[in-house]
Amino acid sequence: MNITLASAGRSNVEAQDQSLGWRRAALFSGCRIRRVLVVTVVGVLLGYLSPSQLFAKSGKQADSDKAPAIDPSAMQALDKMGAYLRTLHSFQVKADMTTDDVLEDGEAIQSSSTVNLVASRPNRLRAEFVGDDGHRFFFFDGKNFTIYGQITNYYATVPAPPTITELIQKLGDKYAIQLPLVDLFEWGTKDSDINKIKAAQDVGPSAVDGVTCEQYAFRQENLDWQVWIQMGEFPLPRKIVIRTLTDDAKPQHSEVLSWNLAPSFSDDAFTFDPPPDAKRIKIAEIKSEPAEGNQ
Repeated sequence: MNITLASAGRSNVEAQDQSLGWRRAALFSGCRIRRVLVVTVVGVLLGYLSPSQLFAKSGKQADSDKAPAIDPSAMQALDKMGAYLRTLHSFQVKADMTTDDVLEDGEAIQSSSTVNLVASRPNRLRAEFVGDDGHRFFFFDGKNFTIYGQITNYYATVPAPPTITELIQKLGDKYAIQLPLVDLFEWGTKDSDINKIKAAQDVGPSAVDGVTCEQYAFRQENLDWQVWIQMGEFPLPRKIVIRTLTDDAKPQHSEVLSWNLAPSFSDDAFTFDPPPDAKRIKIAEIKSEPAEGNQ
């Protein structure tokens, strides 16, 4: 059975001079709003507990004279979750997301979006993004990668490398495109950069949509972050919260994840079939900096 993704929402596919310049932060692009985006660091999405809140919940007292502690059990939980995610051959995950957008006067405005993603390793992926900032589809069939804007009816297709992992690298390096929920494919790999974590704590048991989880809080430079990991034999990330510390408003991004580990689909689900009157445009490549001495 083919997977059918919802088709509601708005689109802001950007086309100029018949080229499509998809920025790495395309999912949250804006005009008058000064977007303060949370970047993927550590190959994970990050969270927001302050040390005082964290110690209060865990029953510990903060000591400002001591360096933040890294709890080995929290790091082991990240390793276990990453290793488990690598074992999933195919899965479907839906993310309900909220993101703070900071205005020029410092006021934070919250926006909402959803992502519905289906993946079949090593070379099949389909994702739909619906939110206040647009409605877009992403297709990877093992040979080609396509972005499609639902409302504008514009699409762009480029040749793709043979695996999802290589596709992620190419899209970032050549086109500055980041796939939705890309961290789920990098967690537990060499790209996760977990050595940047400066503090890690096991906060304790918690529940997300009725699923029993263990809540963990982490800190690294300019970011506080949390992840709720499902307890038991399926250590899946169920909730992720990010807080950026470099802006006075401390904008926050959060995701609640729903998983289907046995999705039903056909290969057609990952192949883009252009709708009637769809317009094909080009994806603009990143302009490389001129080499020193050749300027």
